[in-house]
Amino acid sequence: MWIDADGLVNLRDVGGIPTTDGQAIAAGRLLRSDNLQSLTEADVATLLGRGLSDVVDLRSDYEAEMEGPTALTGHPEVSIHQLSLFREWREGVGEAKPEPEEDRPEALPKEALPWVDLEPSVELGNDVASHYLSYLVDRPDSVITALRVIADAPGATLVHCAAGKDRTGTIVALALTLAGADRAAVIADYAASSERMQAIVDRLMTSATYADNLRDRPLSSHLVYAETMQFLLDHLDDQFGGVEAFLIPHGWTAEDTARLRRKLLD
Repeated sequence: MWIDADGLVNLRDVGGIPTTDGQAIAAGRLLRSDNLQSLTEADVATLLGRGLSDVVDLRSDYEAEMEGPTALTGHPEVSIHQLSLFREWREGVGEAKPEPEEDRPEALPKEALPWVDLEPSVELGNDVASHYLSYLVDRPDSVITALRVIADAPGATLVHCAAGKDRTGTIVALALTLAGADRAAVIADYAASSERMQAIVDRLMTSATYADNLRDRPLSSHLVYAETMQFLLDHLDDQFGGVEAFLIPHGWTAEDTARLRRKLLD
């Protein structure tokens, strides 16, 4: 369900998506959007009115630093969780800093941006799905934390990245799948961002953080296609036994799945 906002162009509530057992995802539990840099006071009121309590920000640390705070930063009613899906190194966090010759591009802050033709860490038969699976392989810590935030938030969780289509689309698809959502409906939700792609690109072009990487790229290079998410989810089924089975070796549990289902369905 699309939600109108002054400072967002890809905001929607995934409530209403059907599940395989005849239920539906509850409204006001999981929202998704493009980045929050242009939120107005009216937008903040709209989000709070929909029960917003938590924000999952999937942008890289570099993106967040370059873009600066949003109207929700420091808000007493909202917790913000910065969970990059890129393999970045921060002093005091995670494994030891890799040697330069071992660095992937994502480990360098100046490159920690989407749309810069970074090489995925895994390769599938679909190039974009390769990047999506790389998110899961490179940052299972962020993936699992994001899903647990959705499950445990006292109110609604808003998941966003820059455009709200790739990183956001991946995490939302995982959450919906774990909750038992119908596969075709999950894929349709992912693909819906293409309906707003021109507006998304136009908005990001006003940001110095993204403009150089977007300039002169055709709109078609930013569109999301149903077959991409179909490929990713089918690969997780075929190679790992499904989303939950993929996540369990990384610390996810059956109880996590149960809590997520209760949150999104009850």
